[in-house]
Amino acid sequence: MVTQTAKAFVRRLGPGLITGAADDDPSGIATYSQAGSQFRFALVWTLLITTPLMIGIQMLSARIGWVTGQGLATNINKMCPRWLTTTLITLLVVANTINIAADVGAMGEAARLLMGGPLPLYVLGFGAFCIAMQVFFSYESTVRILKWLTLALFSYVAVILTVQVPWHQALTESLQPWLYFPKDTSLKDYSAMVVAMLGTTISPYLFFWQASQEVEDNNRRPEAQALRLHPEYAAEHLSRIKQDTFVGMTFSNVIALCIVLATAVTLNAKGITSIQTASQAAEALRPVAGEFAFAIFALGIIGTGLLAVPVLAGSAAYAVSELYGWKAGLSHGFHEARGFYLIIVAATGIGTVMGYLEVDPIKALVWSAIVNGVISVPIMAVLMWIGQSERLMGQYTITRRHRFFGWAATAVMAVAVVVMLGTSFG
Repeated sequence: MVTQTAKAFVRRLGPGLITGAADDDPSGIATYSQAGSQFRFALVWTLLITTPLMIGIQMLSARIGWVTGQGLATNINKMCPRWLTTTLITLLVVANTINIAADVGAMGEAARLLMGGPLPLYVLGFGAFCIAMQVFFSYESTVRILKWLTLALFSYVAVILTVQVPWHQALTESLQPWLYFPKDTSLKDYSAMVVAMLGTTISPYLFFWQASQEVEDNNRRPEAQALRLHPEYAAEHLSRIKQDTFVGMTFSNVIALCIVLATAVTLNAKGITSIQTASQAAEALRPVAGEFAFAIFALGIIGTGLLAVPVLAGSAAYAVSELYGWKAGLSHGFHEARGFYLIIVAATGIGTVMGYLEVDPIKALVWSAIVNGVISVPIMAVLMWIGQSERLMGQYTITRRHRFFGWAATAVMAVAVVVMLGTSFG
């Protein structure tokens, strides 16, 4: 009975779980590692704040995709001038490609740390595998692989189990962070890291991916389209979206918390306060927490990278294809949706080449964060506009509570962007 219930629960998980797990990509791991190593527990509160905001905005994205039967780019194009939609999508593709470069480079570096050998070979290998997974595997196979790859994130739970976490101290410092600022750390440094944490957890590519996966899943089942407006079916499906998104986003931030705690009690305790890449965090763990923690941390980088790169490339491909009216979707073959797959190949290929050329990962992540920050606020505002539109959403417009969390997330990101731009160029 328990087994059957567990299987039924897992079957209800899909786009939300994969989206949440993809949020903890190697570039995110680097951000969380830096937060823990530099500020110990003083940034834990950001993960508590962003969890309900992530759930709200991702649930809205999924709801829009399912109710309208169209992706976010198509819906945004209905609400905004064409030039604005094109600009936002172009910036999304640029940010995703830069992020792919950072992630593929981190995966290659992690593999080199574990097995030795030439870094360029690993980078090219991972890039090629990510392209092949989306181009040659069926939709069902790709989703199944991505679901299994979410298990890689449990490696960071394993790391936590190998170290001693002072839970009382962690709670105290996270609730009163201003009392525990490290020496020689300015408010500007702290503000910049707060923005990095917010930008890492709430990213535009996640909005597009989850909405498109709901559309794709719906299109694969003709009976679902016929029943979409049936009250009982709609209530059940919207409940599934809510559960899927809640589990996925909570899972994402629990893993982020594990990474912050693990690096705080190991690296920070040993005076290691400057971590620039995920692989650097893994390497620094070796003498501090032992070979097991090092190996698990490094394997997690590879697993999360293999999960995140297809999501980054796929979200860009969905957005561009919807903008230009191309046939899109992993359930179509290459010859049916040539433009869609060419965007996947181009984004992953260019990102891989950038990783091969060993582009500075910190500069790549900074520029990716800036571009994501610039586009996140207008995209979130338009999503809220769409969610409240009876013309597009019919009887399934969002509730008052959902509006509160959605606009709260938009406001928080707007403040974060202002601070980010001030700290980046000030």
